[in-house]
Amino acid sequence: MPMKKKSLIRRFAGIGVATLAVSAAAANSVEAQTSSSTTHTPKVVASGLNSPRQLTFSPGGWLYVAEAGTTGRTACRPSNLDPKAKACVGLTGSVARIGARGTVTRVVRGLPSVGTADEPLGPADLVFTEGDSFALTIGLGGSTAYRASFGSMGARLGTLVNVDLRSHEGPRVTRIADLAAYEARANPDKGHVESNPTGLARWGDSYVYTDSGGNAVNSTRHGGTTLAVLPPVPTTKPTPNGPPAGFPAEAVPTDVVRGPDGAWYVSQLVGFPFEKGAATIWRLVPGHAPTAYATGLTNVTSLAFDHHGRLYAVEIAANGLLNGPVGALVRVPRESTSPVVVAGGLAAPYGVALRGDDAYVTTHTTEAGAGQVLRVHL
Repeated sequence: MPMKKKSLIRRFAGIGVATLAVSAAAANSVEAQTSSSTTHTPKVVASGLNSPRQLTFSPGGWLYVAEAGTTGRTACRPSNLDPKAKACVGLTGSVARIGARGTVTRVVRGLPSVGTADEPLGPADLVFTEGDSFALTIGLGGSTAYRASFGSMGARLGTLVNVDLRSHEGPRVTRIADLAAYEARANPDKGHVESNPTGLARWGDSYVYTDSGGNAVNSTRHGGTTLAVLPPVPTTKPTPNGPPAGFPAEAVPTDVVRGPDGAWYVSQLVGFPFEKGAATIWRLVPGHAPTAYATGLTNVTSLAFDHHGRLYAVEIAANGLLNGPVGALVRVPRESTSPVVVAGGLAAPYGVALRGDDAYVTTHTTEAGAGQVLRVHL
């Protein structure tokens, strides 16, 4: 019997907001203790971001960050996460450009952000198509009917849009594809219909994306196609006051990147109870079943290859989300069964982008105004 699907952030809700939103002081304390014992000491290069997710460099070398926003106060309704809480929509999502001295310039504002203040969904990942133009996924965490309940402000939720920064009248945002509608039409994993577009990569004139709500890796080719469906991951041991061993935790693909060999690589955040070591990095060749590139990871949200062909990943919670979102930047050797920690003790990290011998990582990923970008020398 298919399990009810949940949005990416909803998987965090299983541990409760209090656990997810660890105090900044506690998280920073862990970060400082861990960083002091390694040569890969993270340095804050930007702060003041609103729930930052994935980030990327433009062809001109600027660093851009997708911000999921701070939701809003419009069209409030019972939350999918907690019926006692209110999910609202607002136009608080944005994309920020990070300057050389850490200045944050929001080059795109007014994008939709939905959910609760502690668990916003909105702009998720971006990939440049030209020097001043990029494609952007916008999360949803529900069905097309759920989207419609938020009215006109929610119209772009669950879509892929193009953003053109060249207009003198401001950024021009146009829809490329309705990703939530594809989930509703195709329902790749045959479960509860729910879409939450997250990771994004370019594929010629089309795109490949992860739908964390739909447990699928899809493309926009031919009006929408499914490249892979990730099956549930059975737990290996019982959880106190939780599910027994063998419980089918959801697969949750989170990011997709093109490898040096031309294959797609997909990260995985295994759902509740977020078992440590349960996540796999999948290698995907269209037309073939996914194969494991590496195993033994935990709650992975982002991937990137460096110029040497080495794969790096972000674990939002290195010990599993039941123990709080204190994560790590790790290197993932092929066929490894556990990753190599590069920088640990990071407060709710999410995205990673590489440039030269440095990694840039977003942290405090569900906090309004507290989000950061860290630079880690590799």
